[in-house]
Amino acid sequence: MKKLKSIRKSPELHRVGNGFPVRSILSPQDPPAENSPFLLLDYAESYEFEPSANPRGVGEHPHRGFETVTIACQGTIDHRDSAGNAGSIGPGDVQWMTAASGVVQEELHGADFTREGGTFEMIQLWVNLPAEAKMSAPRYQELLKEQIPVIDLSGGDGILRVIAGEAFGETGPAQTVTPMNLWDLTLSAGGETTLTLPENTNTLVLGLEGAIRLNERERLVQGELARFIGEGETLSLSAAEPARALVLNGAPIEEPVVAHGPFVMNTSDEIREALLDYQAGKMGHLVQMFPDRELDRGGAE
Repeated sequence: MKKLKSIRKSPELHRVGNGFPVRSILSPQDPPAENSPFLLLDYAESYEFEPSANPRGVGEHPHRGFETVTIACQGTIDHRDSAGNAGSIGPGDVQWMTAASGVVQEELHGADFTREGGTFEMIQLWVNLPAEAKMSAPRYQELLKEQIPVIDLSGGDGILRVIAGEAFGETGPAQTVTPMNLWDLTLSAGGETTLTLPENTNTLVLGLEGAIRLNERERLVQGELARFIGEGETLSLSAAEPARALVLNGAPIEEPVVAHGPFVMNTSDEIREALLDYQAGKMGHLVQMFPDRELDRGGAE
């Protein structure tokens, strides 16, 4: 059984741009060995937005050296990037963007959501890339809800959505650079399950709804993150009342991590090169989607 290392309490809420009120539970500034290959975890818990004439979100901003994974729970996000990709995700969908050598992107609330308002809830994860892949070509994967396998747990205990990796014989649709599992778990009242995860990997569990009991002992609630050390292969989760959690598991990338804003590389020289390349336009630029509307361009993710 995997051993719990720590439970990180939910941090203070802050805003990314004007469309994403988030709690940053993981940061690229954390000791990399503890969370690798995961770098950042922002949880935008349920938040009510009023109708607006102007799209909220984060305007043009760059990334290099890692992947962004956005899981939509409520609300919609429109995405565009300088590699020519564009798409929209809504409840149950996942966007997996491999920035790699560099892209410039824009993330805005969907047009209908902007106009009508409503409840917004999202999760964004940054996944590190090994040195050999940091300067590879960018890639974009839009994983719609119907493409993600849903496993009915035995005895009506709940469901498990397999976004990446493999669980109970089902394989998720996400193509990953390094081995990892990303599972969306919902437990019914009184539900329980035991998950099997590889040894010598890092395992994180983010509480999303209700309260979950870990290995029949520690209690995890919304916005808290449990971290497990690499030894052991099983993890049991149970809930007295309906609950939901995100399970992250991956093989650590045992390389130096140097992070600066939207760039994560292996050395300071590579960070300087990324800054110069972005300033020189080598990562591309976007033509404004809404030239007649004012967009927030601060606090880019």
